[in-house]
Amino acid sequence: MRLDKYLKVSRLIKRRSVAKDCAESERVLVNGRVAKPATEIKKGDIITLLIGNKQTRFEVLDIKENVKANDAKSLYRIID
Repeated sequence: MRLDKYLKVSRLIKRRSVAKDCAESERVLVNGRVAKPATEIKKGDIITLLIGNKQTRFEVLDIKENVKANDAKSLYRIID
């Protein structure tokens, strides 16, 4: 699944267009590398979001095309 779509489906970022803009601004890392919006995400990847002065890392636990809002947190685990 594409990075921008995963960020939206998992509700880490609310809109896909915002997720795309973040990736294009080099504020999203996948496994320590700057990621483009089309970067393929797979289970076990570590996604780092750089928003403002805050850095948050997430481990991808599952990939699903559609999930309900209540189940979105089951797709990832916060590392720090």
